[in-house]
Amino acid sequence: MKYFRIKLMYALLGPIQGYFRKKRMTAFNHFLDTVEAQNPRILDLGGQPGIWVYIERPLDIVILNLPGVANTLHYSHHNISYVEGDACDLSAYCDGEFDLVFSNSVIEHVGDAAKIQQFCQEAMRVGKKLWVQTPSKYFPIEPHTGMPFWWWYPASLKRYILARWQRKLPGWTAMVATTTYVRREELIRLFPKATIRVERFAGLPKSYIAVQ
Repeated sequence: MKYFRIKLMYALLGPIQGYFRKKRMTAFNHFLDTVEAQNPRILDLGGQPGIWVYIERPLDIVILNLPGVANTLHYSHHNISYVEGDACDLSAYCDGEFDLVFSNSVIEHVGDAAKIQQFCQEAMRVGKKLWVQTPSKYFPIEPHTGMPFWWWYPASLKRYILARWQRKLPGWTAMVATTTYVRREELIRLFPKATIRVERFAGLPKSYIAVQ
């Protein structure tokens, strides 16, 4: 990336995010033991194959992503198939077709409140079990930008900063500008049958996981 501050942010936060990703996937591995199917079929909404290196047990995984987004050249010991599509429209799949629907830091990128609700409804429809994670808005460091307390900046200041980023990193800036964080209370409403786990760092909520 061209922008030095963002390069530095990813270099510094990378090891921390990797630690939490590994810890989260360890918890997911325990949850996976509750799936009744001997060879569970998993749908990963908006994911990448790299996250599955933390799961030793070979799995049958379908990774659904927008066109050209998935890293299909990544080696994996899992049986991974790649599908291009919209995570908010899973009409190609039947009710309960997957033993588990998995999503890691994706729901906040699907669009407005209506799209988020569609995402959740489709995930619940096609999956017998769910694991949907999203970052917490109340963690001091915004994970995409590395900016402290980003969500409490005045709108005018955020527009100014985004305009500066836009000149050098238009695609990345568009992703940041359209991110819609989902609060814990909203997850409870969106997934009424799920348990909402809170992932903490230094006592502060770092992310939420809807488990069903």
